Amino acid sequence: MASRIHPGTSLLVALVLSVAGCRCGDDPGVGGARQGFRPQEEQVDFGRALEGSLTRRQVTVLATGRSSVTVMASSGSPFSVDVAEVTVPGSGLATVDVDFLAGNGAAQGTLTLTGAGRTETVRLTGLGVRPLDCVPSSPCHESRFDLDSGACVERPLEDGATCIPTSRCQANGRCESGACVGSPRSCDDDNPCTVDACSPTLGCVTAPVACPVPKNPCKVGVCDRDDGCEEVDAEDFVPCGPVDCRKSNLCFGGSCKELPTPDGMLCAPATACQGEGTCQDGECEKPDAGDLPVDFSQDLGGEPMGQPALLVQEGALFTSVCGGDGGCRLVSFTHGGLLRYESPFPDGGTRTLLAASDAGVVVLASEGLESYAPRGPGARQWEAPWTSLGAPSDAGPWMGHVEAGQVALTPDGDVVAHVAWGPVPDAGADGGVAPPLAPEGARWVWLAGHEDAGSVVRAGPVEPWRGEARLALDVEGSAYRYTVDGRLERADFDLDGGTEVIISALGDGGVPGGRASLAVAGGTLLVGTQAFVSTDGGTQVAVDWDAGTRTLTPLAEPALLAAEGSPGYLFAQSCDRADGLPCTPEEERTVLRAVDSATGQVAWEVDALPFTALPGSLHDATLIQGGAVGVLSEAARPDGRQVWLQLFAQGQKRMMCPLPGRPTVVAGASFFEDKLLVVLERDGVWKLESYGMGPGIQAEPRGWPQRHGTPGATRRESP
Repeated sequence: MASRIHPGTSLLVALVLSVAGCRCGDDPGVGGARQGFRPQEEQVDFGRALEGSLTRRQVTVLATGRSSVTVMASSGSPFSVDVAEVTVPGSGLATVDVDFLAGNGAAQGTLTLTGAGRTETVRLTGLGVRPLDCVPSSPCHESRFDLDSGACVERPLEDGATCIPTSRCQANGRCESGACVGSPRSCDDDNPCTVDACSPTLGCVTAPVACPVPKNPCKVGVCDRDDGCEEVDAEDFVPCGPVDCRKSNLCFGGSCKELPTPDGMLCAPATACQGEGTCQDGECEKPDAGDLPVDFSQDLGGEPMGQPALLVQEGALFTSVCGGDGGCRLVSFTHGGLLRYESPFPDGGTRTLLAASDAGVVVLASEGLESYAPRGPGARQWEAPWTSLGAPSDAGPWMGHVEAGQVALTPDGDVVAHVAWGPVPDAGADGGVAPPLAPEGARWVWLAGHEDAGSVVRAGPVEPWRGEARLALDVEGSAYRYTVDGRLERADFDLDGGTEVIISALGDGGVPGGRASLAVAGGTLLVGTQAFVSTDGGTQVAVDWDAGTRTLTPLAEPALLAAEGSPGYLFAQSCDRADGLPCTPEEERTVLRAVDSATGQVAWEVDALPFTALPGSLHDATLIQGGAVGVLSEAARPDGRQVWLQLFAQGQKRMMCPLPGRPTVVAGASFFEDKLLVVLERDGVWKLESYGMGPGIQAEPRGWPQRHGTPGATRRESP
């Protein structure tokens, strides 16, 4: 019997077959298979990598359909792909190799994947690390950079490894327990006329044997390799006694003979303004002196204010100027005369230079102390008003009193100051300016020079004003103060780091009768032009000011002190009158004295003015390397004043050179290296001028070589 299909059943079968044959949603043109992809990672971090190294990571790409898909990969520097095209099998996966070329610092980038009509991205990150320069601490260690810690890691070399000893007095070095051990180097050159030694830095060094000096000045001791030291004749014409332009004691054939001095013999060396002197007809004849050669002459553009008129800090020159088109300002030049900057003062008021260091230029303003940057545009760095320094804030108008000799700068740039203050004077009876009143109070203060610059970090007690004072710092940083009432003090600090200042009196009974003067060098204080006092306060030696029938009046400054603490150099006004009447300008002289600090006695004395028959005055002085003193002074000549640079040594004038022209006024001077720097007025124009002091002449930087210790007026002993 034939089967029969129900009409409804046939319709259901046709519908099922129709649905089974359908590929709904398949991409067209791929034979009916699904196609797509996606990256497995959203971000890939390459981590830390050494600068210049290449690090590889992989990104996994998954196919989302049953058909394979071609994916294009790209990325920008410092990331790159190894193969730009990958094929991902259907329902499978493939990898894309990505490289990171590390630089120095963090890096970010993007991996772009494109295929099957869509684009996917993966964020890329990495950190390039620049390795440290790892230097081993000793020859028997090696040091390498550890990427994970970012530090150098050191380890000792194995025992027996070869090494170079740190001392050149050892050879054939071998490592033993991390130390380089060598055998002693032999420096014996088998020469009896040399002294052989070994220097750890230079290796073998030799020096000639010093033979005994013969008693006969026309014999010299020499060493012979076979016979040792023996005496031989000195060269002919070698001086063996006093020599002048009339008679000379010279060696001939091993004997000293007195002979007439031949013409043409050198009798005076050349100076900056004068050629060599030679003997002619029994006299030392020198060529006429010319003017001191000028290096530069620079217009200041105004009038210098206050004293000192010039400060020098590491070759930079500073002066405070008012007038011209710029108002009042801080002006700085290079040591070659080029303008570095002009910095107007904020309120247009005048400022007086106090001291300069690498931390700043400290000035006196009407409202307190200020500091200006020594570089760049010279901007104001800080200000310390009088009330912050101890002046009363509720007693009406006050004015401060600080001079250059009352401010010292530490090597770190901190400011040590003796600050005084008093009421502002009333107007004069005629409405004019009344004379300033004496200060009423004073104190020590220490101001920060860098962090919290200008703030008071230490301070002594407020005390009544005792008269003019001077500060000085020694090489250890100890601060000393002398006041003209005779009191000499040292300031010490709280050992626990507090702000307390402990003030101790020095000197047995003080130093009465002194002037506002203080210098320190070599453990010795030169106090008030009256006494030498050891810095521990134990020894005090009075300066001998006995002048016989003359009257000597010491000048407070300049007072100079050699680096060893002796001698001290002091100036005084001298008057030969014995009748009690004052000297006329023509009769009054200025003398320079070298004084032994151990005895207080005068080693030598010399007239410090250019001409004995002309009146004059002293401007400034400095120590010169080799034990000389440079003096800047002037003489009143019939055709006007003339300024002279002189050089004195052992009581003798060794050089005398005039500055060109006839300056009207000398405001100030400083000595720096081989230069004399002067602020002066010529024909109504203020100038800064520089002069070479001559061959071989260098200002002494050690000890207390200038009026305020250093060209920057830091009032600090220079080591």
